Amino acid sequence: MNNTTDQHYMQRCLSLAQKALGETYPNPMVGAVIVYNNQIIGEGWHQKAGLPHAEVNAINSVSEKSLLSKSKLYVNLEPCSHFGKTPPCVQSIKKYKIPRVIIGSIDPNPKVAGKGIKALQLLGCKVTHGILKKEADFLNRRFFTFHQKKRPYIILKWAQTSDYFIAPAQKKKASVYWITNNLSRQKVHQWRGQEAAILVGVQTIIDDNPELTIRNWEGTDPLRLILDPQNRIPKNSIVYVDEKRTFFFNKENDFKNDDNKKSIKLNPFNLNSFLDYCFNNEIQSIIVEGGKKTLQNFIDANLWDESRVFTSEKKLNSGISSPKLNSRVQGFENFEGDELNLYFN
Repeated sequence: MNNTTDQHYMQRCLSLAQKALGETYPNPMVGAVIVYNNQIIGEGWHQKAGLPHAEVNAINSVSEKSLLSKSKLYVNLEPCSHFGKTPPCVQSIKKYKIPRVIIGSIDPNPKVAGKGIKALQLLGCKVTHGILKKEADFLNRRFFTFHQKKRPYIILKWAQTSDYFIAPAQKKKASVYWITNNLSRQKVHQWRGQEAAILVGVQTIIDDNPELTIRNWEGTDPLRLILDPQNRIPKNSIVYVDEKRTFFFNKENDFKNDDNKKSIKLNPFNLNSFLDYCFNNEIQSIIVEGGKKTLQNFIDANLWDESRVFTSEKKLNSGISSPKLNSRVQGFENFEGDELNLYFN
């Protein structure tokens, strides 16, 4: 089997894995393909934490199990060798005597981190890894950042006018001045559903009274995180009175209203303490949506991984200026006149 063919099947693994974006936290996205005589005879992906892993789903999809002992298994992330919510995937590979396993990324989780490969080799399995490694690492960049940097993967997002303002200086309280169009806003709701959590500062709650949900898209609402050092959040705010999970971070007190609303004291109150809390509570990714001070604090502390900045055709001439990001554009899209620039740190 040549490297080009391996890459072809690994690309299929990545496409399968991508289907579960936003659904597998705190687990990674994994796809698996089983090949016999240059034909795919089975495939699967990990659909949700607690459900079977990709390798097991792929094996189960093979109707003629006797072919497995003469097949190759492709998987974009190293198979696990430890018991979690499900049995280790290495056991299933052993059970069906799959002789070759081709892997994209080595798992950064210390519970795996090469142990899966060693376990397979001890079984006499021939293992190849590093196929489309760059693409496989990028797909699971949230998972890799979480385990390697001990913090969530952080995406900054804002919208600005063509003259670089994110809001007018004065507007009606608790109302939103929309800079972007409906298509761009729908895209943002799709993004929210792909991350574990969404974060804003308290001033955004006071000024806009947002829902911070994915109401314009199908999927799962992210956990809402609010930075509110002085407990200034209005008690009639949507995020305070509705039923959706929301954590409020402050300098003063801890309390828990119910399973959905929690106030958390940070000591000291800073981004590092906040991110430590997120890491310890397995919050693997955060999309930060404002306001300017909150966004700029992440930029100034160099605590960001990705920035997504919409620029509309509107002008304000004055108002609240955009955050300052000194980085090179690495991607571009157009949404009916709204320009989206992508940055990676």
